[in-house]
Amino acid sequence: MINEVHTSRKAVAITFDDGPNPIYTPQVLEIFSEAAGKATFFMIGDQMKKNPEVVKQVAALGHEIGNHTFTHPKLSLLSTAECLEEIEQNEVLIKELTGRKPVVFRPPYLDYNQDTVSLLMQKGYPMIGAINLEAQDWEQPGVMHILEKSREGIENGSIFIFHDGYGDRSETIEAVRMLVTELTLQGYQLVTVSELLKWA
Repeated sequence: MINEVHTSRKAVAITFDDGPNPIYTPQVLEIFSEAAGKATFFMIGDQMKKNPEVVKQVAALGHEIGNHTFTHPKLSLLSTAECLEEIEQNEVLIKELTGRKPVVFRPPYLDYNQDTVSLLMQKGYPMIGAINLEAQDWEQPGVMHILEKSREGIENGSIFIFHDGYGDRSETIEAVRMLVTELTLQGYQLVTVSELLKWA
């Protein structure tokens, strides 16, 4: 599980899980557009099916779409065949909607076992985690909690996790807006996970 990349470049990757969402994903796009940065969206197949236009918009603006399975199950509870189907079904859909196959993967709930690892290695996917798990934005712990716990992880090559899907994500949007402003002022480049991995 890759939570950060050791690099001398002043760059970080900010990621969003469980979208796309018609309300919150466009707000994220706006924040990154103003900051001239790129983000990585780990999207779920069944949400992409509901919001194909949002998927296309994300891709058209040059952000990265990563594989986050089709239905967001705990992969350690599935058979290898079921696991493979979750990954490949989503892969096909992303390629269909964007013309590009995803090249990074994040397991739902960051849950995996040895079978998952072997499967991802066979498929050539790096497994992406994050450095700011204590921010727990999915729990809606308050804007300042999300921001402060994320600040603790700011350094070259950090990967941050937030959520733009499922439930009310307004706290996340607010915290990310503030974090992006701070990072930009500190001279950090906001890049996709793939780009960050190249600099390892």
